[in-house]
Amino acid sequence: MSLDIEQNRKARKYTRKEQFLRVLWGGGKYLFKLSPRISFSWRAFILRLFGAKIGRASRIYSSAVIYMPWNLTMGDCSAIGENALIYNLGHVTIGDNVNVSHRSHLCAGTHDYTDPLIPLLKPPIILEDNVWVCAEAFIGPGVTVGDGAIVGAGSVVCKNVDSWSVVGGNPAKFIKKRVLKL
Repeated sequence: MSLDIEQNRKARKYTRKEQFLRVLWGGGKYLFKLSPRISFSWRAFILRLFGAKIGRASRIYSSAVIYMPWNLTMGDCSAIGENALIYNLGHVTIGDNVNVSHRSHLCAGTHDYTDPLIPLLKPPIILEDNVWVCAEAFIGPGVTVGDGAIVGAGSVVCKNVDSWSVVGGNPAKFIKKRVLKL
């Protein structure tokens, strides 16, 4: 058995609507990218024009890359840091009070390597409330990071993360429970 790369290239990976939106976003993203650093409301407005659901007081930096705004839902008081990559072929849900730190990568797209046609898959990513994804971490397709969890800097997360836990490493492993000082 061999991979059928030619058939993969011919396969339709996006609906006509998605293709149309991608062309529009190709131009619209420059309104996002060229905005001044402090223009958080403007960037949220632009993303909403393209179908994103962005909560109040959330901040997205202009150097962040959002592939498909219509596949992004973001709660209140959350942030997507500088140079973060939101590769949201599938839906990415970011809860309330979440920090996706600089140069982090949320990857909601992959391929079925067991199928000779290598079809595109778009598993969602969910970051529940009060999550911190530290700098340069990678969150893979289909992963849910539970409420209050912390993903350590440079970690590679390919499996779900339990609520109120701290994980780190490559692959990410449980380090300890997160306890808040009151």
